[in-house]
Amino acid sequence: MEVTEALTSKKQEILSVWIERTLDSYIAPGFFKSAKDPFANPVGSNITAGLTALFDLLVAKADLQACAKPLDQVVRIRAVQEFTPAQAVAPFLELKWVVKQVLSGDKATRPLLGKLDALDCDIDRMALTAFNIYSECREQLYRNRIRELKSGRALLTDAACPSALLRREQPGADATTEP
Repeated sequence: MEVTEALTSKKQEILSVWIERTLDSYIAPGFFKSAKDPFANPVGSNITAGLTALFDLLVAKADLQACAKPLDQVVRIRAVQEFTPAQAVAPFLELKWVVKQVLSGDKATRPLLGKLDALDCDIDRMALTAFNIYSECREQLYRNRIRELKSGRALLTDAACPSALLRREQPGADATTEP
């Protein structure tokens, strides 16, 4: 049995563990795992779709450019949340661990563990690309924030209610009373 054949036969098991471990990194993993409606659960739905597409591309030995869209689908979500850069790209590197765990659990695929070097290298390249995408997304967020601050819109979005601010600034007005 070859590595590609083993990965194909163990696809559902690998994906199940990989997706579960990725969704476990969120604050409310139960919801992301259980809600199947893509409108009610866009995070879980996009991560599941992105990781599934990435796995299929890795097994098909597609070039790194083909992985860009599903990588972006997953990383863009993680970039706008409170993840450190390492936490944001960790799920891609964890795929190596997941594959080894699943393959080592079966007598037929256990001998293939020594032949995973090429797959490990492809996963590392995928993770580095994910890090680049993460950096670009964070840079875009910061540029948007600076543009928002310069334009003055931040006063509307970051400040307290404008009418409450006006009441506090009026001489003799008590800010604790409501009109």
